[in-house]
Amino acid sequence: MKLIITGGAGFIGCNTVRRHMAAGDEVVVLDDLSRPGSVKNLAWLQGQGRFVFERCDIRDWNRVSEIVHRHKDASAVLHLAAQVAVTTSVTDPRSDFEVNALGTFNLLEAVRLHARDTIVLYASTNKVYGGLEHLGVEERGGRYQLRDLAQGVGEDQPLDFHSPYGCSKGAADQYVRDYARIYGLRTVCLRQSCIYGYRQFGVEDQGWVAWFIIATVLGRPITIYGDGKQVRDVLFIEDLCDLYDAVIAKVDRAAGQIYNVGGGRTFQLSLLELIAQLEQMAGRRIELKFDAWRPGDQPVFLCDVSRAARDLGWSPRTSPEAGVEKLYRWVLENRDIF
Repeated sequence: MKLIITGGAGFIGCNTVRRHMAAGDEVVVLDDLSRPGSVKNLAWLQGQGRFVFERCDIRDWNRVSEIVHRHKDASAVLHLAAQVAVTTSVTDPRSDFEVNALGTFNLLEAVRLHARDTIVLYASTNKVYGGLEHLGVEERGGRYQLRDLAQGVGEDQPLDFHSPYGCSKGAADQYVRDYARIYGLRTVCLRQSCIYGYRQFGVEDQGWVAWFIIATVLGRPITIYGDGKQVRDVLFIEDLCDLYDAVIAKVDRAAGQIYNVGGGRTFQLSLLELIAQLEQMAGRRIELKFDAWRPGDQPVFLCDVSRAARDLGWSPRTSPEAGVEKLYRWVLENRDIF
C-alpha cells in the first residue's frame, strides 16, 4: 500500500509513518518542518527506513496539487498537518485559519481533481463541540464528570466552534464530511481527543500529558490552568494507529462517516491524577502553580467511542496508567532530545 501522510514529521505523523514503513508500505511524508521537534522526528524516521519526503506548506495550493497529482496512485492520505494549539489560534487567528481550514481545503481539492479513489482520513478534534457549557458537569471524587452522559459525548452532539482553533478545525471537519456527500470522495473524519505518546514534544500550550512528563523528568515547574480537576479521555498513540489501520481496512463502512476518537469513559484522567502518578514515579513532589482557566477549555471531555467499536471493531487498549508509564520511561531514556 502507498500512503501520503501530511504532517508526517509531527508527533502523530512520525509514529504513523514508522508503523507503515515497518509493514512494508510505501510512504510519502509531506511536512513543512515548522513545528518544534519536527526536524528531530524527520531525522529519526530517516534512520528507520525508506520513504519519500516532500517539503511542503499545506497552504501552498500549487505545491499540494502537484504532490497529490504525482502520487495519485496512493491508496490513502492521512491528513495530520495542522496548527494544533488553542492559545496560538487566539494570538494569530489568520495563520491558524490558513493552515487548518485553507490547508485542508487545498488537500481535498487536490484529491478531488487528481486522485478521486484515494481514501482521506482527517484528524479533527473534540474542540468542534466547544466548551459544552450546556451539559451538566459535576465534581465527583476530585474530578469533573458529565452528569447526564455516562458514556461520553457522541457524534450527534451539536457543533459549537469555540476559539479560532475550534472554528478552523471545525470548518475543515465539515468540508471533509461534505466532500464525501457532494463529490463522493472516500473521506473519514476523526474527532480526536487527547492523544499522547512517543516522540511528542509537548509544550505548555499543547500536549499536556507529554508536557507534564517532560517537565517532571527535566525538573521544570508546571503551571495548571484552572483547578486541575479537568478530565480528558486520553488515548495512547499505538491505539490511535490501530484505529487508522481499521478505518483503511473497513473504508467501505467508514467512508463519509464521523467518529469520536479517544480513550472513552474507561480511560479517563484528570490533570491532578496525572501529577500524582508522576510524583510517585519520580519519587518527589512536583513544583506546581495555578493560573486562570484558558479560553475554550472544557472542564471535562469524554468520547463515546461506541460507533468506532461497532463499525470498525476498534476500542482503546492502553490504560492511562500503562501509557503514562511507557511515555515516562521513554522520556527518561531520551531526555537529551528535549
